[in-house]
Amino acid sequence: MIRDVVSAFDTSLASVMPRLLSIPALVLCFLALAGADGCRSERIGAVQGTGAQSPLVGQVIAIDGIVVGGSVEGLGGVFVQETPGDDDPTTSDGVFVVPAEGVEGPPRLARVKVVGKVSELGDGAATLTALTEAHVQVVGRGQPPAAVLLDGPPADWEPYEGMLVTVVAPLTVGGTAGLPRFGEIVAGFGGRLQAPTEVALPGDPARAVARENAGRRILLDDGDAREVTGLPWYLPTGVDASRPMRAGSVIKGVTGVVDHRRGTFRLQMVEPVTDRVEQAPRPPAPTVAGDVRVAAFNVLNLFNGDGLGGGFPTERGAATFESYGLQRQKLVAAVQALSPDVAALMEIENDGYGPESALAQFVDALNAAGPITDFRFVDALEGPGTDAIRVAIVYRAGRVAPVGAAAVLHEGPFRTHSRAPLAQAFRRGEGPAFVVVANHFKSKSCGRGEEAATGADVDQRDGQSCWNALRVDSARRLDAWMKTDPTGTGADLAVLLGDFNAYAMEDPMRTLREAGWLDAFAVAGGARPYSYVFNGEIGRLDHALVSPSLADRLRGAAEWHSNSDELRVFDYQGGVDSSPFRASDHDPLVVGFDLGR
Repeated sequence: MIRDVVSAFDTSLASVMPRLLSIPALVLCFLALAGADGCRSERIGAVQGTGAQSPLVGQVIAIDGIVVGGSVEGLGGVFVQETPGDDDPTTSDGVFVVPAEGVEGPPRLARVKVVGKVSELGDGAATLTALTEAHVQVVGRGQPPAAVLLDGPPADWEPYEGMLVTVVAPLTVGGTAGLPRFGEIVAGFGGRLQAPTEVALPGDPARAVARENAGRRILLDDGDAREVTGLPWYLPTGVDASRPMRAGSVIKGVTGVVDHRRGTFRLQMVEPVTDRVEQAPRPPAPTVAGDVRVAAFNVLNLFNGDGLGGGFPTERGAATFESYGLQRQKLVAAVQALSPDVAALMEIENDGYGPESALAQFVDALNAAGPITDFRFVDALEGPGTDAIRVAIVYRAGRVAPVGAAAVLHEGPFRTHSRAPLAQAFRRGEGPAFVVVANHFKSKSCGRGEEAATGADVDQRDGQSCWNALRVDSARRLDAWMKTDPTGTGADLAVLLGDFNAYAMEDPMRTLREAGWLDAFAVAGGARPYSYVFNGEIGRLDHALVSPSLADRLRGAAEWHSNSDELRVFDYQGGVDSSPFRASDHDPLVVGFDLGR
């Protein structure tokens, strides 16, 4: 009989494609896949199996189910869930279906019969079980029930792969870097995720935290793997100052299909989250006690072109003069709100100290904007350093006075990798001299070609990424330099501030603490600090370390989470506003001291 059926369609597959949806699924086994020996009907649970990959890979099978999500245009296929399932909690009742070329993808909630080849999509063990080269017959409509997660994440997402799931447990927004381009939000069960080496030693302890984070992490996605512009459909009310969708916000009642692609489990959303978001509010600028406020702020590549309105796009930073203008406005608003007496700045263009330099024009803009109008900058005469970006120090002339000349460390890794530290002594009134040192160590980026990390600087897979050895060398040299009294003032009151590109438990920061420098935030106490969000995890790359004698005069330490938790659409490139929020990607910090006596 089968031979008669096949001979009746003795023509190309393309010529009979319009008729395929009306042919029984088992007959399609012989028509759809060239070279197939035949197929059989299977429960989706049997296709998925109890392991990470299907036990039926390569076999041609037929399944029945309901389309619960996905699309051919957005994801390359749809998710089909069997209802009712096989009542085996160790196997999933859903599977991804990739229609054969020319076969139209069925709509969501269509009840279908599918014939396809069992495949695993992706690389390594982190794959998505699928039926590929599939042919689909729509036979009705249906609405499968969603599996419900009440309290927390499952021990393993694999038994839910391809299934509709409702997460009742609250999900805390951890990171939104992928939201504008890919419609992705990193979310966590049980609160925010900590960067492993912020809370644990490198190596096995950090790897244990990373495994815990992986178990608590889920990615919310928009059901479309293509890059998009703007915000995803599941945020239909958009974002604004009153609904900024900051990291730390909480989402409840999320419904989506469990997907496994690019090595990450994710929920491909099927419903909007309107009215289900508890927005994390934007915090006001922090206040700290003491009569001298010292801040540190990475200003994210503040380049001013040629200083005359031209020279854009620059090597880094703004692409146009208009974008630069908004960038500077946002940074001015942030520094004015912090109202520091002294501020260490990182990532300013290294173009001298003349009236057309980025630093001089930034200080001019600070004073023009007010209300504080007595800012000045420390002139180190050259550099510091030869990098395209540098550190800088600005201060309020009406609050503190420089003591002696600035000092710069150019040796070792500070010649070409870590930015050269800049030290300047100050005095408040009749108080003692104190030294402020601006720092910016080499980043964790591994580099390419001639700029690639080599030898001990290669990523050791211990959680510290690349260039850790160089950052440790930078820390040792910085401590040794400070012991030489570089400002010549004899002051034992000193604070090292800036972007050290190392989390709290990494080798460079432990090296400095073991040398006697004290973490200002540990001395001051309070909530666990963070200044940066990467991969949905929070930690400190920006630190304030004080000498023991200065620790006795410390009266407070705070961070302003005005940047790291914010969506990138609020930065100067988005052109939304000139507020201080998302003026940079790092949060500024401020420490307060009693130094006026």
